Amino acid sequence: MLPGLEAAELPADAIEVGRIADAWGIKGWFKVLPHSADPQALFSSRRWFLQPPEKAVKPAFTGTALLRIAEAKEHSDSIVARAHEVDDRNAAEALKGARVFVARSSFPTAGEDEYYWVDLLGLDVVNREGAAMGRVKDLLSTGPQTVLVLEYEAGDKKLERMIPFVSAYVDTVDLAAKKITVDWQADYT
Repeated sequence: MLPGLEAAELPADAIEVGRIADAWGIKGWFKVLPHSADPQALFSSRRWFLQPPEKAVKPAFTGTALLRIAEAKEHSDSIVARAHEVDDRNAAEALKGARVFVARSSFPTAGEDEYYWVDLLGLDVVNREGAAMGRVKDLLSTGPQTVLVLEYEAGDKKLERMIPFVSAYVDTVDLAAKKITVDWQADYT
């Protein structure tokens, strides 16, 4: 474990929200590349959990470490942050590549008709007639809109279908029932 980092247990509801890209400045700040275009989860929590990169040859730390965030702010296309446990550039550089997790329970409450991508993953999608369209495998940001990437089976093959996540095609999202109802047909391409 790096000096100053405290070993911790990853919360059961932890979600990976970004990665540490590099050190930023000389006073222990580091640059974070968020996984979301709206990185509010990084700002809402003062307790970040780090895990080393998956493919690190010689990681600077092992297991899960707790970072107590002193300050985080937007900077250009990323986030910069400072933690109580990281006090100089060398310590910040050692965190490069670390995966950043935040407890889902610390996310800000989504507004009406707003959803976190992580909450949509795995939901079943059906059309208005009740025909199964697939299960949400991923979401894709195309700039002006988000697209649901569904996985479905056709015979013995796994295929993908994409549906724009806009009100013209999405009728309801029922997180409790784990279901999205859409105005879409199986033969749409």
